Amino acid sequence: MSQVIAQRLQQVRAFMQEKNLDAFIIPRADEYLGEYVPACNERLFWVSGFTGSAGAAVILADKAAIFVDGRYTVQARLQVDSQLFSFHHLIEEPYLFWACQNLHKNSRIGIDSRTFSLSQYRNIKGLTDHQHLELVESENPVDMLWHDRPAPPSNVATLMPNDWAGQTSSEKRQQIATQIRHSDAQAALITAPDSIAWLLNIRGSDIPYLPVALSYSILFADGTMNWYINPQKIPQGLVEHVGGGVTTYPEEDFEQGLRELGKTCHKVLADPSSSNAWSQLRLIENGVQLVELADPCLLPKAMKNASELKGAHEAHRRDALAEVRFLAWLDQCAQQNKLPDEAQAADKLQHLRYLDKDCVDLSFATISAAASNAAMCHYNHQNADVPAPLLMNSSYLVDSGGQYRFGTTDITRTVALGTPPQETKERFTLVLKGMIALTKARFPKGTTGTQLDALARQYLWQQGLDFDHGTGHGVGHFLSVHEGPQRISKALNDIALEPGMITSNEPGFYKENEYGIRCENLLVVEKADLPDADRPFYQFATLTYVPFDKRLMQTSLLTDDERTWINEYHQQVLRLVKPQIPEDETDVLNWLVEATSAL
Repeated sequence: MSQVIAQRLQQVRAFMQEKNLDAFIIPRADEYLGEYVPACNERLFWVSGFTGSAGAAVILADKAAIFVDGRYTVQARLQVDSQLFSFHHLIEEPYLFWACQNLHKNSRIGIDSRTFSLSQYRNIKGLTDHQHLELVESENPVDMLWHDRPAPPSNVATLMPNDWAGQTSSEKRQQIATQIRHSDAQAALITAPDSIAWLLNIRGSDIPYLPVALSYSILFADGTMNWYINPQKIPQGLVEHVGGGVTTYPEEDFEQGLRELGKTCHKVLADPSSSNAWSQLRLIENGVQLVELADPCLLPKAMKNASELKGAHEAHRRDALAEVRFLAWLDQCAQQNKLPDEAQAADKLQHLRYLDKDCVDLSFATISAAASNAAMCHYNHQNADVPAPLLMNSSYLVDSGGQYRFGTTDITRTVALGTPPQETKERFTLVLKGMIALTKARFPKGTTGTQLDALARQYLWQQGLDFDHGTGHGVGHFLSVHEGPQRISKALNDIALEPGMITSNEPGFYKENEYGIRCENLLVVEKADLPDADRPFYQFATLTYVPFDKRLMQTSLLTDDERTWINEYHQQVLRLVKPQIPEDETDVLNWLVEATSAL
């Protein structure tokens, strides 16, 4: 592989020389700027061999560097040849700073502006101008040189029943059109794949884990919409399903559509963070004034209606059966001293999810982490040379989820294998206490996730401990498992939590080279019934119902209220899951009864 990558770098450098470029930046992102990319858009992998979900490469005439965040430090060194690339931290040493330090004044830096948001483009442009460097919009050398590139996905999209969506596409488009008019614009550029899927009540299978059909769209202030998509993806019955007002065009006509937009619309609403720079720069070139606001679909999509919440509850009910079957199987393996490795465990859990005909995919790559591997909070056993075996007298962390036709799940459980060390039990209990505290929170309207984040960390903090990831992210409705705009994190987020929003609650603790702990349920924001409240108050309702491992609980650290919460939660797990267990699965039933017995 190293020899192949070396040849590719030579080809990129030849391209750069032909175009009079001194550097080229290749991010992991593609033109749709989503979390996941199809195989045909894995440009960073093609040029470097790195398969992580975030990163960038900077290629100069005589050197190259790869930049990844803390999740991928180990993975990058395993996958990328250190003779070809130097390694850098994406956050602590931004790739643009490195490029500026290694280039002479008046050097030309090439980028494919389709793979950067407008906000990112402006940041790059501001720094390059300050450093007396020239930023050049360029063709992507990978696209020119990747001769055995996989074909773009062309799977036919599916129509999401309006009963599951809770609103018709026509109703949604009119709702967003009202926002467009209020912003004094005549149209909106909508390019986020999950926003388009939500707006049209469609789903797709163009990329792993995220059920979308990659495309672009322009929504007008009257609710009509131009949809730019590969015609092969258009499902039968689309016109009837969306209620008219949606005109489809081949995706390659999008540039022409942007030019035409400039003739009829003076102001276009566009999100500088979610739509690529190329599309917005073309609008500016055609005389359009950008109204720079967040994607108008974000908040309505995040605030699930009653039908969407009904689907979410059903997805989690079914998902709980798969998880309970898995945990019962894992305990049986431990009792027989026949523990699987990380890959076998992940495959077993996937198989159990797929027993449900309505589970069409995983919602992300399963994190199946044995012992010390769990200390890497985004560990992926698929990137290890050999998946690690699960070990007795340790702990195992499994973070997984499913895409059901009516909801998306995400759950983490940390499991005892044999008798784990006392320190693991103590810190597991601190993590669980924080998760319970956040679950039980009540808060006034207008509260943000940032304001609640400390509730989940408080017991760790009292012991001088913490974790480096966010406490919670939004979750979509048979859409992205990582959905904005709300989140629960120390990082500033000014989006108030509103009824219908689904968020994860996943505090953790990670001791390098020893173990990792995470407890995760999904919660939904709902109104709190507080008769004496002087203003509207909200609270969380739990969606996820799977036992927590009592063997990891240091019960002396639990208060009476926390014990009561755990016991009541486990009784609810028993009520929801027991009726789903077939009569011939007595081993699963017996495991569940024991796992949910009172502390």
